[in-house]
Amino acid sequence: MKLDNVFKKTRLSSARKSYISLGGSRPEVPEGLLRKCNKCGGAIIAEDVRQGCYICPKCGGYFRVHAYRRIEMVTDEGSFEEWDKGLTTQNPLHYKGYEEKLAALQEKTKLDEAVITGKASIDGSPVVIGVCDGRFLMASMGQVVGEKIARAVERATEEKLPVILFACSGGARMQEGITSLMQMAKTSAALKRHSDAGLLYISVLTDPTTGGVTASFAMLGDVILAEPKALIGFAGPRVIEQTIGQKLPKGFQRSEFLLEHGFIDEIVERPQLKETLARILKLHEKQEMGQADGSGHFRGEAPQETASVHNQVADAWDRVQISRMKDRPVGSDYIGALFTDFMEFHGDRYFADDKAIIGGIARFHGRPVTVIAQAKGTNTKENIERSFGMPSPDGYRKALRLMKQAEKFGRPVICFVDTPGAFCGLEAEERGQGEAIARNIYEMSGLTVPVLSIIIGEGGSGGALAMATADQVWMLENSIYSILSPEGFASILWKDSSKAKEAAEVMRLTARDLFEMGIVEKVFSEPAHYTVQNLKEVTGPMEREIGRFLENSAHLTGEELARRRYERFRRL
Repeated sequence: MKLDNVFKKTRLSSARKSYISLGGSRPEVPEGLLRKCNKCGGAIIAEDVRQGCYICPKCGGYFRVHAYRRIEMVTDEGSFEEWDKGLTTQNPLHYKGYEEKLAALQEKTKLDEAVITGKASIDGSPVVIGVCDGRFLMASMGQVVGEKIARAVERATEEKLPVILFACSGGARMQEGITSLMQMAKTSAALKRHSDAGLLYISVLTDPTTGGVTASFAMLGDVILAEPKALIGFAGPRVIEQTIGQKLPKGFQRSEFLLEHGFIDEIVERPQLKETLARILKLHEKQEMGQADGSGHFRGEAPQETASVHNQVADAWDRVQISRMKDRPVGSDYIGALFTDFMEFHGDRYFADDKAIIGGIARFHGRPVTVIAQAKGTNTKENIERSFGMPSPDGYRKALRLMKQAEKFGRPVICFVDTPGAFCGLEAEERGQGEAIARNIYEMSGLTVPVLSIIIGEGGSGGALAMATADQVWMLENSIYSILSPEGFASILWKDSSKAKEAAEVMRLTARDLFEMGIVEKVFSEPAHYTVQNLKEVTGPMEREIGRFLENSAHLTGEELARRRYERFRRL
């Protein structure tokens, strides 16, 4: 490595003069008042595009953005401090013509290399930022790109700062051969140390992100965002088509495809990107834990008894039926009523985004928490989309990913359980339904943050336990929690599913039964006909109890929390 200070200092204003088009074989757009969108072919006014976040005002297509301009768009004005400027390659393979190619690109783009790194702030939050620039050999990752990213991440680790990396790359740099390949390991290892220090990494995928960049730093974010319709994949579509001899389906390897298949958390429109990044950063800022008063009560609230079961008329089968009512509040209703600033994250990072489980980060009385809910729908269409609240292995893996993320950042986990049971089907078995449930139970038992689970409807079998291996488990008065459905119980033991009503009585699956058995710690009463219209009658007392739970957990170490959780189940 050497420092080359021959090149002129790049000014942010140079990035305003031009931009890179969304499509076409030649990405550079000619200078001039009018430009042509290579996506729709329409004539557009250059200044309108610049003012409109480099989006075509006619077709909505995204133009690629120069690195310095990207930094201007997402960081606070005047806050960017560039790092490692002037770092240049030594041509490790002595590839003929490579040095001349680099020199020509440096002169044309006024960039030293394909990535800009440094420190900035976003809505006041300090952050280390790296942005790839596709004008420089399609932002392929050679030795200098890897070095600059690794140095930025290492410095972020030392200064205890979050990292945001904007990926835009054709992959590894062919002219540097195996040296380029080693940058995948270098950047990934640096990010592992950053993660082990409990620090946040946000990856933003832009068009295109392919090859060795996808297989290293781009896909390792705690949170992975993408711009709409960005090409994201390991092998490029042309290579895949040549290899398999088939035409790829429309939308293959685009952002929307990756969201559906569980690999990214969210697609964010460019005008909302700075706001989204700011929200994520604020939710991950270190905060002092709230303190309980001498009596252990939450924020000075007067002590209140947990709501008790008032309605003793209904029998077990009646409660089963009530727990399944179509107009009963669902998981998303509780999230909306109890938390603020909820930001949903998607996907298990393996195969899919299961809509039967929703989860993300929110605030409870200003404190960041991770919230996960088994999600039934509010109508037939939603229920079909959410598999009637029966999660697949992908859903449980998504939930576990969010729980482990919460553990890394010291956030309490609050789960809302409402499922007839885990999804039963061929694909679920092929993808390891049993292993996914077992892994959740295994990992939840040892989480070093507070874990609270609330059964709001049906708590069916292992499908419920996979989100209820918690410090405390609470239930609503007319919710149920059982080894399987009464119909299944009667069918297996009595060979007669019509005896479900009798089975419900035998199974002791009601909240009152389970409270008396010590399976659950609290029970909340419900209105006679419980719907979203009277949801506050339940969430009011529930909110107070969640506050007390969090305050009473605040003084416990991670090891104490895990030990108490183990002892809780050891007694049962």
